[in-house]
Amino acid sequence: MKTTLIIMAAGIGSRFGTGIKQLAKMSPNGEIIMDYSIHDAIEAGFNKVVFIIRKDIKDAFHDAIGKRIEGICNELNIEFAYAYQELDDLPKGIEKPAKRSKPWGTGQAVLVCKDIIKEPFVVINADDYYGVEAFKLIYDYLSTHADDDKYRYTMVGYHLANTVTDNGYVSRGVCETNENGELVSVTERTRIEKYNGGVAYTEDDGNTWVQVPDDTTVSMNMWGFTKSILE
Repeated sequence: MKTTLIIMAAGIGSRFGTGIKQLAKMSPNGEIIMDYSIHDAIEAGFNKVVFIIRKDIKDAFHDAIGKRIEGICNELNIEFAYAYQELDDLPKGIEKPAKRSKPWGTGQAVLVCKDIIKEPFVVINADDYYGVEAFKLIYDYLSTHADDDKYRYTMVGYHLANTVTDNGYVSRGVCETNENGELVSVTERTRIEKYNGGVAYTEDDGNTWVQVPDDTTVSMNMWGFTKSILE
């Protein structure tokens, strides 16, 4: 069964400082976070890798990871491709705001893959670590579910306390689920951090805080889709 790992690596990285954050080395041997995601995905059963990048980072990306991953994929008989996310690549009737400079979100990123993805896929961020079990869970779902009267999409959720850092704040999608464990809604909180012995978010630069239970399910932007979404 063909299943694809899509890695979104087109972000500008304005909060990272100098350099391209997706290409930052994370170990003495030079591995970056994407190395771990690709390894874990292949181990879980994914057999195609697609990078979504911007054309202006194409050369740096290829030198840092692309040519190495291409070699690995060739050895393992795994397909490999690039898709390019551009600000103007929008559905008919939608125009880019004049002042827009940052790449669009997950929806538009997936849309640029419409001509190269014809199979179930998972889409992830380039700069988040998801763990081996996450890829196994989402692969098992995609390989055993198909659309019927509904689209059978899925998301890997995490306990909030396991996703925060001792160094600053994170953005997370706080999830609401029903009694069957089905996702009802996702509310983005752009500043979540450890606070007063627990975890809390603020929406007014720290003037007020809202405590969130440690075991709250949150999204780290790991979504699984059947091919129907691109048809």
